[in-house]
Amino acid sequence: MNDINCRMPVLALRGLVCLPDMILNFDVSRKKSIAALEAAMVKDQMIFLVTQQDPDEEEPSPEKLYRIGTMAKIKQIVKMPENMVRVLAEGKFRAEIDEMISLSPYLLADVIIHDTEDKVENENEAEAMREVLEEIIEQYQSAGTKFSLDIVKQLKQSGDIVRLTNHLCGNMPMHWQDRQKLAEKLDFRERYEELCRIMNKEYEILLINQEIQGKVKVRIEKNQREYVLREQLKLIREELGDDLMSEAREYEEKLENLKAPAVVKEKLEKEIRRFKTLAGNSAESSVARTYIDTLFEIPWSKSSRDNKDIDKAEKILREDHYGLEKVKERILEYLSVRLLTKKGDSPILCLVGPPGTGKTSIARSIARALNKKYVRISLGGVHDEAEIRGHRRTYIGAMPGRITAAVSQAGVRNPVMLLDEIDKVSTDYKGDTFSALLEVLDSEQNCNFRDNYLEVPLDLSDVLFIATANSLSTIPRPLLDRMEVIEINTYTQNEKLHIAKEHLLAKQMKANGIRSKQLTVSDKAIESMILHYTREAGVRGLERCLGDICRKTARMILQDGRKNVKVTDKNIEHFLGIRKYDYEEANDHNETGIVRGLAWTSVGGDTLSVEVNIMPGKGKFELTGQLGDVMKESAMAGISYIRSVSEQFGIDKTFFEENDIHIHIPEGAVPKDGPSAGVTMTTAMFSAITGIPVRADVAMTGEITLRGRVLPIGGLREKSIAAKVAGIHTVIVPEKNRKDIKELDKEITKDMEFVYASNMADILPVALESMPDLKTAGA
Repeated sequence: MNDINCRMPVLALRGLVCLPDMILNFDVSRKKSIAALEAAMVKDQMIFLVTQQDPDEEEPSPEKLYRIGTMAKIKQIVKMPENMVRVLAEGKFRAEIDEMISLSPYLLADVIIHDTEDKVENENEAEAMREVLEEIIEQYQSAGTKFSLDIVKQLKQSGDIVRLTNHLCGNMPMHWQDRQKLAEKLDFRERYEELCRIMNKEYEILLINQEIQGKVKVRIEKNQREYVLREQLKLIREELGDDLMSEAREYEEKLENLKAPAVVKEKLEKEIRRFKTLAGNSAESSVARTYIDTLFEIPWSKSSRDNKDIDKAEKILREDHYGLEKVKERILEYLSVRLLTKKGDSPILCLVGPPGTGKTSIARSIARALNKKYVRISLGGVHDEAEIRGHRRTYIGAMPGRITAAVSQAGVRNPVMLLDEIDKVSTDYKGDTFSALLEVLDSEQNCNFRDNYLEVPLDLSDVLFIATANSLSTIPRPLLDRMEVIEINTYTQNEKLHIAKEHLLAKQMKANGIRSKQLTVSDKAIESMILHYTREAGVRGLERCLGDICRKTARMILQDGRKNVKVTDKNIEHFLGIRKYDYEEANDHNETGIVRGLAWTSVGGDTLSVEVNIMPGKGKFELTGQLGDVMKESAMAGISYIRSVSEQFGIDKTFFEENDIHIHIPEGAVPKDGPSAGVTMTTAMFSAITGIPVRADVAMTGEITLRGRVLPIGGLREKSIAAKVAGIHTVIVPEKNRKDIKELDKEITKDMEFVYASNMADILPVALESMPDLKTAGA
């Protein structure tokens, strides 16, 4: 080894390393570097190229330079724009900085040149070293790396392992830090081992990179393929006029903004993906489109804000309806609980009462009072379970059930939902509709109501259900148990008068274009309408009568030029025609064998006369007046009771064998049934047999037993109203109905005397003109 000391300019390289036998191109822009090049060109074109440790440092100090570099000869300098110089240099010998002489105007240093003639004396060792390098290069080539043909050619032709090693050190792709390590290896064998290590490391990195790039390429190719196919499909659909994809994009945008439970979003996402794959004009796409639209229309999280002013709610309820106090009280209780607890379960109410009593209209008023949306479902005649639960999507023309459709119609998840005429629901081979309603009207279950069409749970717990019915007899017990039943009774005459004056008349005048000054209807006229033109528990017929008057008034205003029309009880027949009904008033004098009874009908209460005749015969017992089986059995029980006590009243034993008894109840065309006329028929028979007249101002109701006991009956409110209208002041009722009488309005009980009877011994002394105390002889 011959080391030579020499003073020469120094040029710092950034991110590059120059090695012996290496041709290097690089650009220079720093002033010191350009000055060093100029100094070298003036002298012998030799310059010391050394790499700086930090490539980003603009003015590195001598300590920031590596010690070992390469003495190189400048082959070419080309001036470039913007004070840039491009240099072509050839590495000659390794060299090492001995001492830095000057830092300005360029770096000048004394360097030690290592002019070393490396060689491997042992040919076998040289051949083995050559084969190792050849194997590494073949690995690179098998990995697909485009190796320089010059390197491959030199590898095949060169027998000098030293020159080949130096050539690979300068031309193999590697990091500049690794190349600097090779530059610092002055010993050939150390340099050779370091080269092999670096090349193996780079080969492993190459394999990993190729694996990663392969995966990325496959993914990119797949994405590109899908993109191309999707664009082609889009173009085809545009040519065919199919806008399915635009619909799918709209659905996706809606889904992003939709506030709904996770299970609903997952279902929608799945259906939209499926929708994309369908042909635009196919029947299946139409089914999928309808289903997706239905899910989007349901207000999964949208709620209306309830009214929090309880006084305002009470005012609205009183404005819209006269009476119905129990319903109003229950709604105000519900609102009070909601205000205190901030939640509160929505009640499930069932309003039961005769037609025309305001059951349907009160539901609308409740919605207005609570500031809720109102939807109505008519259940009359519904006989298919699918009407409630919906049809499965496998059926052609499938659709959601009425409950789900009503929630969608309301647009909020907490409306007032009226289930009108729930007692008119029927059942057939298509399923039990009442059973389907069990889940809807159960507050423990309806939070997860499942419509067959939706296939996802729908929360109905915030819906305020109100059902209406005329009778509870047809509603199954399990369903009835889930509802809070509120009875709406027959309106009294005074209530009908108030309703007509405060609501119905104004409504009909507005509907027929009559101003308030153009029509006046007196209270007497309204009372006449109630008594003689309508016979009903509600007020529908009364409203029709007022409508007739308004229409006739409109005609009189236009044709006759009348500015004001007055309707009184004197001229009411001019508007409504002759009277349709006449209430049978109390008889003027007492009669034998005629007793006034009280009956309940679908249009309210009524009075009926029971007539009994005794005739010579053979002991026949006859019943006429279209009586039902229960009523006939009551008459049989009554006559058996009289026969059992006949001895105490001196009735001859042969009386019942020698005389026929005929019971008749007038209005024979009207069917009659029920046990409540039992005491009436018994009293009439007793009067006819004994010849004792019955008081004309007394009416009665109650069931009779074989031993003369009096059992409780229903419909007492309606029966009491009928007695009051008929002018009867004394009413005999069963003892066990005393609690029902206490609940009656004072308007009904005013000027009336109620006598409570436990057996016939309590009735006969009150009903007959003269009668001894029969408690000792009673049943």
